[in-house]
This record gives sequence, structure tokens and C-alpha cells, in this order.
Amino acid sequence: MHPRNTFKALIVGGSLGGMAAAHELRAVGAETAVYERSAGRMQARGAGIVMQPQVEALLVRLGMSAQSVSVELRERQQLDVHGGAARYGAPQLMTAWDTLYRALREPLAGVCYRLDSALRRARVEGSGITAEFADGYTAQGDFLVGADGIGSAVRLLLDPATRPAYAGYVAWRGLEPESALPGGLLDLLADRFTFFGSDGQQMLCYLVPGPEGELVKGARRVNWVWYTTVHERDLPRLLASRSGKRFTNFLPPREMLPDTAAALAATADASLPPQFAELVRRSEVFMQPVFDLMPHRMVADHAALISDAAGAVRPHTASGTSKAFGEAAGLAAAMRGWTPTQDLPARRLADWEQQRLSHLVTLSEIGIDLATRSSLGTATGRRLFASV
Repeated sequence: MHPRNTFKALIVGGSLGGMAAAHELRAVGAETAVYERSAGRMQARGAGIVMQPQVEALLVRLGMSAQSVSVELRERQQLDVHGGAARYGAPQLMTAWDTLYRALREPLAGVCYRLDSALRRARVEGSGITAEFADGYTAQGDFLVGADGIGSAVRLLLDPATRPAYAGYVAWRGLEPESALPGGLLDLLADRFTFFGSDGQQMLCYLVPGPEGELVKGARRVNWVWYTTVHERDLPRLLASRSGKRFTNFLPPREMLPDTAAALAATADASLPPQFAELVRRSEVFMQPVFDLMPHRMVADHAALISDAAGAVRPHTASGTSKAFGEAAGLAAAMRGWTPTQDLPARRLADWEQQRLSHLVTLSEIGIDLATRSSLGTATGRRLFASV
């Protein structure tokens, strides 16, 4: 049994938001256990991450610097459709999902982190809560944190009426070793945030650390994302996989059908600057449809939602990870000093929920506005990969 002068938090979701919650709650004295539904190594759903103050603050507390896990960029450049570049100075730090995952996971080596744990049921019993998982395993704690993404099982239990809505466009992504690219292309992209936009599409690219966090030139990776407006009726065809598995939120690398890959390359050649088209052709592409999940509630009896489980924002805000870290820090602050022998700190939790929901609404509106400026997901925007 855990001591009664603290509390045990069951964290459902072992990605970045869940681990941030584990660190923040441990910092206020809680015992934590993390339950992740993936059975094996987790897939990086969003490869590149813009370093933000909330992320840097947690890294510093863990004894790391933002520079130790990031590639530093010097400039931004905008390409025109013919490949010409307009540049200006804009220093920025960029990291990657797997680099940040490793930085957060290693300090939790002694903490319960259970894979293959898909939540099926959660029930409040007296002053505690019990989580039941698909494999029959059960866990008892005092508080449950749902950090299990846009398809959150915790949210379905707490707020089943709130569901993600397709935003009308998708993100094609690539993450390639810089050593695999020709010198001229790499010279253009290295040390710069590069972007291009036109009606119904937007593409951006920057370097991130290597697969083991390498920062030296030659060992880093080129991360890119290409947003294109795609009609909802075309999604099942584009998400069809080589393995025959049914994907709805993410098409992993090496799963794209040959016909889809050929259409992708042809569309890139016809609509992107030649350097970006070459990058697409040289990459092992994966894809994510973009979804909206408007925030509704974050707190229930002995439970709370954070990260995309609470509400998703468009990727153009570059704030998905920092949002999750901020929510984890605020939740921990609201729970500071609470013990299971006391009533839950309802007032502090309500204040945290109100503040974060207001922030989420603002971020959601900013993201939608940024997408609309590029006609992404709009009725008038040019649709790519449309079926006949």
C-alpha cells in the first residue's frame, strides 16, 4: 500500500503528455503508474517538435537543457513554386518526438510503465478509483489521468458525447536521414526552417536530432510535413494499407499502398517546388488526418483529462506538446498537498479546468484561422488526391 500522506495517480497514456504528467505529479509527492495501450515500441505520431518554454522548463528540472535535445536553426526561408528562396534570420530550436520521449522516459526507469494496457473500464470506489484493462489487469489508485490521445478511452468513459471531427485535410509526413539526401538538397534545407504554401496545401521542413538523439552534422534527420486538403470520402482509400489493417487516425511508414505512393509523387511533382517534390519522392511517407476535438470538460470524479484527450488543436500552432506539458504542470499544482484522507481539491481543479479550457479554445481558434488562410480544409480550397 502507498502511504496515506500522498496519493497514487494512474496515468492512462504513455506518450509525451502522460510522461510529463508522471514527472509533474511526482514533483508534488504523488506515486505514479503509467499504462500505455501500445503493445511494443511506440510509433512517433508527430515526428518534429518545435521547442517551447513549457517543454524546456521540464527538461531543465530534469537536469537537461533544450539545446541538448534540439537542432538549432538560423533562418527561415519561403520557397516559391519554381524553387526560389526568400530568407530572413529566425533562430529556433527543433527537437523530435522520439528524442523527447527518450529524455522523459529514462528518468522514469523505476516507475511502473506497463505496455499493452488498453483501458476498458474505470470505476470510483469510495475515495479511490480502479482501472480495468483489456487483458484483465486491474490497478487501484486515488486519481486517474487520461493522457491517451485524440482517441482517448478515458474521455469516452467520462464524456462519450465528445468525438473528434475531421478537419478536411491531412498531413503527409517524412523523417529521413540527412546522409541519404543529395548534397545540393541538404545544403538548401540544413539550418533553416523551409516552407511553401498555395491554395489548399502547405509544406514545411526542418532538421531534427538523429534516431538516438544525435546532433552532429551527418547524423541528424530531415523532418517534413505536407498538408493537403482531402475530401472525407477519399480518406478510406488513402488510409488503406499494405498489411490490410484498418487505420483511421494514422497510416504508419511502410504501410502506404503503391498506387497511393505513385499518386503522392505525381501530385508533388505537379504542385510543389522541385526541391520539396524531390524530398517527397525520396521519403518513406506516413500520413495523419487532421482532426478537431473541441474542449468540453477536463475534470470528473477522481479523474482528469490532459493533452489531446482533453482537446486537440491544429498542428499549425506548434503547441500540441507544450499544451500537454502546461496542462500536466497545472494539474499537479492543483493536486499539490492533497491526500486521500481529504476531499478532492474541487475548487483548485475547477479553476485549473476553467483556465485550461479557455486556453484551449483560444488555441483552437488560432489553429483554424491559420489553416483557413491556406484554404486547408475549406469548401473553396483546392482538393488534392480526389477520387473521380
